[in-house]
Amino acid sequence: MTRVVRLVTVADLGEQADARRISVSARHEAVLDDGRRIVLLDDRGWTATLRGPGADEISDIWTTTSVDEIGETARMVVGPDEAYGERTQEDMDTGHWNTLAETLRAGGVVIDAGELRQLPHEVELSDRLRAVLDRANG
Repeated sequence: MTRVVRLVTVADLGEQADARRISVSARHEAVLDDGRRIVLLDDRGWTATLRGPGADEISDIWTTTSVDEIGETARMVVGPDEAYGERTQEDMDTGHWNTLAETLRAGGVVIDAGELRQLPHEVELSDRLRAVLDRANG
């Protein structure tokens, strides 16, 4: 039986990225023990723009971020989301992990939401994103 061994979020350079705007897309995947990957979420990402006092003094926004910050934000944007309205954080967490487990079941992989939640979660930066960060941070 195929099993999930880890979760990976692939962070890539977003279409709107430039020297004044960070733009990163995030694709969340389950890695199976046979090496295959199943996409769990492919509609996530974020942008940040230079604004406010001192913004004009920075010529490249990418100099203000690091690989670690990209990794931390990538993990955050793939969920679980924060509680809102009448929903508690526990509700949000449960819904998130159940939805991911259902996505895997639809792909022929059976896993409990609780098991899925305990897997290691890594972030991989695309070559394009890594090149922008390397150039900006020397």
